[in-house]
Amino acid sequence: MNWDFVWGVIWTALNSPVGVTTVASVGLWALNRLYAVRPEWQKYEGAIIKAVQWSEREIPDDAQNKHLKRADLALQYALKAYERINGRRADARMAEQLAQGIEVIHTDLESAGVL
Repeated sequence: MNWDFVWGVIWTALNSPVGVTTVASVGLWALNRLYAVRPEWQKYEGAIIKAVQWSEREIPDDAQNKHLKRADLALQYALKAYERINGRRADARMAEQLAQGIEVIHTDLESAGVL
């Protein structure tokens, strides 16, 4: 078998309009897969927003350790929402993801002046 001939055919195929389109499509698909990965907590963003708002209303501003209490209350709310949505309890990894989501959402809501 003549490898120069094989590589020549492959090179010619890749440089054809169909080859360039195929390579570009595969590259675009790979980039979309890479950048489409989102944290799992974003599926529950609405529940997390409600949890943060509810915890802000429930824990008064003059309470001791109000930030920790609000974060814990919001996490408990989000975990109950997760269980209601999925019909099962969240594992430790998902609970950590939800806690991270609560931190992000709380910061976003606070900087927007909603809280």
